[in-house]
Amino acid sequence: MNLGKGAYLRNITSSLNMKSVDVGRKLDGTTPPSVFVGSWNYPKVYAGPMIAPVLGDCGIMDTPEEWIPGQRTQEQIIGYRLSLVRGKHPVSVTSLDDRFVGKLQDIALSEGSVSSTAGFLQSPAGFSFSDESTPHGPSAPLESLDIGNSTWEPNLEKVYHDTDLSASDAIAGLHRNGVAFSSIQKALSAGTMGSGPGRRMVPTRWSITACDTTIGNRLLSEVRGFEPIDSWKVHEFSSLNNHYAVLLMPTGWQYEWTEAFLRIIGNEEMVFSDYELHAGKKEYSSVGGCFYSCRMAVLEALARQKVQAGAIVLREARKGYVPLGVFNVRENVRNALARPPLEFEEMKSALDHISLKMTLPMQRFIREGTLLNDMLHSRQATLQDFSA
Repeated sequence: MNLGKGAYLRNITSSLNMKSVDVGRKLDGTTPPSVFVGSWNYPKVYAGPMIAPVLGDCGIMDTPEEWIPGQRTQEQIIGYRLSLVRGKHPVSVTSLDDRFVGKLQDIALSEGSVSSTAGFLQSPAGFSFSDESTPHGPSAPLESLDIGNSTWEPNLEKVYHDTDLSASDAIAGLHRNGVAFSSIQKALSAGTMGSGPGRRMVPTRWSITACDTTIGNRLLSEVRGFEPIDSWKVHEFSSLNNHYAVLLMPTGWQYEWTEAFLRIIGNEEMVFSDYELHAGKKEYSSVGGCFYSCRMAVLEALARQKVQAGAIVLREARKGYVPLGVFNVRENVRNALARPPLEFEEMKSALDHISLKMTLPMQRFIREGTLLNDMLHSRQATLQDFSA
């Protein structure tokens, strides 16, 4: 199987046999709150709310930060997401005075679920899975949308009213104040931040990577000023048919992400990898948004501990894995780094330990990873040092 990552993941999702919620042309329900902005035909896009056919608080359906700590299963998460009905309406990303866009902004800034009534031009159908954004259930063009009263999250409201604040400063400030990543991303997507006339709606998948990158870059500027750690540290975590190993190295900042998809469809072993050195990365990563989600999670932990380190992160997605969006990477790596590490005096000992919980032989990770390979050679270790 000779596929790029995007094509490979599309192969996985095309084979999924899922059933989303069944609704008619009128839906009385609640939005978690959640909005979705598409990217097709940008700057003319399809945007709208995602509404669950339930009354009352349904915030858990669109709060990825709570799923892994709350030990939600993959089936529960998919159930949440396929219960969200996406309404679509064509808008220009710069038409922020549009009444419909105003409703989407009201939803995106809300600190709680918002009662919503939607009329559709046809019965919503289908579902969507993506390697970048979280899945959602059926969709259809909107005929009408009415929403109830909402109370805006105070930090998001302050950013909305500050038209002199750049989007990047807003994102970094909201993260520093403890606002959930998912809330920041939705607010950016709905066009509620940025200076003056530069504000615009941002397609959901772009806004996720923009927030990961912006937060990561701000954190990196802090981390570069800290002293490097003095040993090799390994953090590990498993959930949602994934296993993660984070190797922190006693060096200046450098970072590599390598992910292996093992026998998800058949007998394939697909491995994808990308890295950056101390100066950072200029071009967009070949492995997509997960590169930036993982990077942000690692830098977040280093900044919290006020230390600097290099990082090599290895991921295995195993049988039963379903693409759920890059939250899967961000939140798993966050949870890995929240656990106490094992410490080692040398790199080979750390890799020997990591290999005990990996299905793929360590030689394959070394062969696929540029930074990992270079680090081993600089310490005079070779592929032959690692048995199958």
